[in-house]
Amino acid sequence: MARAVSEIYAEIQKLSDSDKEGLLRALMVELDAPADVDVEKAWLQEAQKRHRELADGRIRGVPGHLVFKRLRARLG
Repeated sequence: MARAVSEIYAEIQKLSDSDKEGLLRALMVELDAPADVDVEKAWLQEAQKRHRELADGRIRGVPGHLVFKRLRARLG
């Protein structure tokens, strides 16, 4: 059975700074692990589709400064 996060946190507080740093690095590596292969493949296919649409002239891009201007207007 998994231990409560509060128990783990109490143990972490007892670690030296260098051990905490090592643990933090290990957790970051785990969290930054590659995403699901199917998700990555789907995003790549979508990006390629959008690139083809732009290259073929089927759609027009919106300049970045206009995107941010519209966002600022919408968000206040």
